[in-house]
Amino acid sequence: MKLLDKYILREYVKTFLIIVFAFAVLFLVVDISDRMPRLIRKGATAENITTYFLLRLPYLFLLTSPIVVLLSGLFLMSTLSKYNESIAIRSAGISVLRMVTPLIWFGLFFSIFILILGDFVLPGAEAKRQIIYNEHIKGQKVEDKKMRSHIHYLGKDNNLYYIGFFDGYRNLLKTIDITQIDETTRQVIRKITSTNALWKDEHWEFHNCYIRNFRNGEFTWAEHYDSVTIPEVDVSPQDFIKSAKKPISMNYFELKDYIARLRKIGEKISKELVQLHLKISFPFANLIILLFSVPLVTASSRSRGRGLIFGLGLLVCFLYLSALRICQSLGYNEILSPLVAAWLPNIVFSILGIFFVIKAEI
Repeated sequence: MKLLDKYILREYVKTFLIIVFAFAVLFLVVDISDRMPRLIRKGATAENITTYFLLRLPYLFLLTSPIVVLLSGLFLMSTLSKYNESIAIRSAGISVLRMVTPLIWFGLFFSIFILILGDFVLPGAEAKRQIIYNEHIKGQKVEDKKMRSHIHYLGKDNNLYYIGFFDGYRNLLKTIDITQIDETTRQVIRKITSTNALWKDEHWEFHNCYIRNFRNGEFTWAEHYDSVTIPEVDVSPQDFIKSAKKPISMNYFELKDYIARLRKIGEKISKELVQLHLKISFPFANLIILLFSVPLVTASSRSRGRGLIFGLGLLVCFLYLSALRICQSLGYNEILSPLVAAWLPNIVFSILGIFFVIKAEI
């Protein structure tokens, strides 16, 4: 069996590498044709253009990996069926599932490889590509993420916060308004206003601060402090600093930390949560899609159905990617939960893939 495993795996990897190279050339040509005129008009140098397109390769490889995996499997199964090798293997008492076990292991390890690529290589490549495009080619200044204004967020105990201005260079807040709401009556019970607050010794020190107290919606009494610390304010300067990176330019832990900071200051996080779950779910599409190449091994060398099965395999890959994009959009718009949006296509197509494998076994 080891000899058969090595043969199937060797033939698959050989086909896989050829298709990877072909796809890389094809997508680079298409990408260059589409973007090159725009880059030249913006005055990009040859060095910038070359680096820009080379940094696109990790993204293109990750994006097309399910198609490459499926095509490689379809070509291999077609060859085994065409030369009756699959019939000889099955005649020896070897099941279809056992025959394709090396491919399943390959799909699993390749999915893990894509997961690592997407978490360690792709973010750095995309971040560098954005810098080249925005700063070196377009000549734009880097957006200052340490200066923000008009910040609204919901803090702990349902306190409503308004920050007029945040200066991340000096860790300074200006024009602070904190409204505390009674969870039962939904009425204001305390209101805090301050001219400014300075981050000092791991807490905010409020200056010229007024604390007004209310009962049953009516003002009762007020306090004034030249300088005071308020424990309810549970955010740090880092929480106010927007990340200059896009989600695709962050690894899993960077994005998770960014989401936590966005949640603290009341920003919408549905899009980022979907992207976070996709960083885990999408790589395993390679294993799932590979299952759809198995039925081709049972087709006769003279069967006209081989071409049909080949076409259906590609159709399945297209449907999977379409379903992924649709669920992603529904997750962005909070119609589906981020977890469901990222994993639903995997679950549905896993069930279909297993069904086809079982059917091929019968």
